[in-house]
Amino acid sequence: MARGRLRDALTSLNRLIGEERAVVDDQTSAPAPLQPIDLTDDAKVAEVLDIALRSGEVLLASGTSAMDTTAQVQFVAASYGLARCDVDVTYNAIRISAHRGPTMPPAATMRIVHYRALDFTRLAAVDRLTRRLRTEAVNPDDAHDELTRITRAPHPYNRWTATLAWASMAASASVLLGGNLLVAVVSFLTTMVIDRVNRRLNAVGLPFFFQHVMGGLIAAAPASLLYTFSDQLGITIRPSLIIAAGVIVLLSGLSLVGSVQDAITGAPITAVARFFEVLMMTGGIIAGVAISLRIAGALGSTLPVLTTVPPPALAQIPVQVVAGAFTSLFFAVACYAERRALPVAGIGGAAGILVYSLALSVSIGPVIASAIAATVVGSVGGILARRALTPPQVIAVAGITPLLPGLALYRGLYALLNNELLDGFSALLSAFGIGCALAAGVTLGEWIARTMRRPRILRRTGTLKRPTLSRRRSGQNRAS
Repeated sequence: MARGRLRDALTSLNRLIGEERAVVDDQTSAPAPLQPIDLTDDAKVAEVLDIALRSGEVLLASGTSAMDTTAQVQFVAASYGLARCDVDVTYNAIRISAHRGPTMPPAATMRIVHYRALDFTRLAAVDRLTRRLRTEAVNPDDAHDELTRITRAPHPYNRWTATLAWASMAASASVLLGGNLLVAVVSFLTTMVIDRVNRRLNAVGLPFFFQHVMGGLIAAAPASLLYTFSDQLGITIRPSLIIAAGVIVLLSGLSLVGSVQDAITGAPITAVARFFEVLMMTGGIIAGVAISLRIAGALGSTLPVLTTVPPPALAQIPVQVVAGAFTSLFFAVACYAERRALPVAGIGGAAGILVYSLALSVSIGPVIASAIAATVVGSVGGILARRALTPPQVIAVAGITPLLPGLALYRGLYALLNNELLDGFSALLSAFGIGCALAAGVTLGEWIARTMRRPRILRRTGTLKRPTLSRRRSGQNRAS
């Protein structure tokens, strides 16, 4: 009786400690299988491989790098005793081959990932299931049913909430760029129209490239129209900020971070495929904005000449930090993140903008400043993600969203349309460099966070909870 109670207490302690640890802390080695399967049972092996592939599918569809997806698939398979697995992740395909010993043939299967809208709640649910596999003896049938429920569940809130979040994100981004209340309101309404139109186009199966063309066209139309009639309306408006805010919203859904992570961590094929996809979608945005500006020019509407934006003054940094925090928070809401992940996403965005603004104030170029800020976002976000028990991908992608080079991209396009080829290509190359610096910085920051195995705050939390279990265990031993 005493041994049974002691075993139960130790299991509870293991579960308690395991719940405090993020999955990223445990994928460096194969876990001890709490529910090992019979490796000679083909049906059970196939079921476990399907569980591993479907969990990896959610990660890959959410923009996670190929190496992290590979580690997730191997971890889930090892949780059931399939410790020797070869996993190949190539763009939208996951292949796995499990070795079952010298006398059994290997079991192999694959899965094609059909990309869907970003849903960080689904990503967090798979993360929780993976933690359960490490700390509890989850039957493969139960794990399979749970994955089915996760992947088939509707979004946690309706699409109008996501639309309002995208629009609010554009308004925050316009304030971050230096816009006033009028610019924020116009950016809000323009992005709302973009989102609703693109949802309709997506429902009829229009390719994403043309959806981005339409988004860029809509983003530039109200700005040029209001600037043309600004004297009659008695308003002062900067159309470049409205267009740049819309471009940031359109860029935020692209898997830029994942593509550069793949290139850095040793998955070149997936990196090239993802990066080409990002370039195509960005080209669609540029084409849409260019078409809109050409149409406006043909109708007699001209936009003001863009000037170089000076680094923000120290007095403006608090406003920009708040705007950056809300930009990241609204992006997380638009991607259906869980409530407990929203404050962490806001903190990541605020930290990124603060570091970026301070770096620019000491005459560091925007590319290096972006890399430093993204490194901070990746490292701090990784630690905060541990504490909030949410996937680091949520914090990383949301945290760098305010730093996306929407204004630089528009400035380069405007210069090219006005036959200023040198300035145009320089601005576009600057936007390209900023994008790569952001992705590389996040990758380095996440690596730094992973090397910090157990932050002090988690050790303190563990020490506060362990005495309670120890006293309970001592009481049970005395009673027995």
